[in-house]
Parts: sequence; C-alpha cells; structure tokens
Amino acid sequence: MPEPQVEVRRSARRRRMVSAYREGDTVVVLLPARMSKSEEKHWVAEMLSRLQRSETRRRSPTRTSDAALLARCEELAERYLDGVRPSSVRWVAPMRTRWASCTPTEGTIRISERLRDVPAWVLDYVLVHELAHLRVPGHGKDFWGLVHRYPKTERAIGYLEGLSAAAGLGITEED
Repeated sequence: MPEPQVEVRRSARRRRMVSAYREGDTVVVLLPARMSKSEEKHWVAEMLSRLQRSETRRRSPTRTSDAALLARCEELAERYLDGVRPSSVRWVAPMRTRWASCTPTEGTIRISERLRDVPAWVLDYVLVHELAHLRVPGHGKDFWGLVHRYPKTERAIGYLEGLSAAAGLGITEED
C-alpha cells in the first residue's frame, strides 16, 4: 500500500497535543508550532500508524458480521477451551448491565454492540469468557480457571472496567 500524502499543520496555540485525520486522500497531522523537525518526523510516523490501526479495526469483518464473530469464537475455542462450540454468536443492541451474555443450554452467545470498537484482544477476552460459560455456567473457580487460559484476561478486565467507568455504565465483572 503506497504511503499517503501527508500535510503537516503547525499551530502556535497548540501546546502538546498531536492529532491526525483524513481529508480526502491526504492525512493531516496537527502539531504544536514549537516542535522540532525530528519530533515532527517521529509524530507523523506515529500518527500514520495509529490512523492505519484505527481504520483497519473499523474495517474488520468480525466487527460487522455475525458469521465472522462465530468464526473468531471457533478459533479462540480451539486455542483456549478445547474446542467447545457455540450454536450461534451474534451482535445485539447495547445491553444495560453487561458486555455479553450466554445461554449454555442453547449454546448461544450475544455480544453487546458497545464492544464493536474495542481493541481485538478485549473482544477476544469477552468471547473466551462467554465460551467458558458453555463448559461452566457460573463464575466459580473452575470457570475462572478456563477464562485465565486467555493470556490477556486481566488486562482486558481492566480495559472494560475503565470503559464502563468512563461511560458511566456501571458494568462490572462478576466474581
């Protein structure tokens, strides 16, 4: 993929914050006027990288398709949960008190649309959490033993707690 056209705009009013956005085929990077050329070079590369990651995440089929969500569940189940299989996984309207839910007797998993824009590793944690419910319905020691097979469990829980607090949702992990 060719490097995009970059336009750097400096502002004397801008003190610390660096930002970037697309304007047609051009990426506009906004910098403080006092920034050196080497700092500019660093921040242009950093902001191009961030913008690309953000755009890639938004285009991910897992974020739009229930079929892709199911396929991701199957990959995670194979890797962390000995291949347990849900009968269905689907995006649902934002839930008031939780990020996702599972009905073990039916093998169904529902993921709140609030999670469409979280990093992939956070969504993966939520999927592993719900898949673990297909093996162990409650939140006891055996359940958490399965969930903690996913290496970013603690980090993802912290991310979700922060997201909930920032949005004033009051959503917490069950113990």
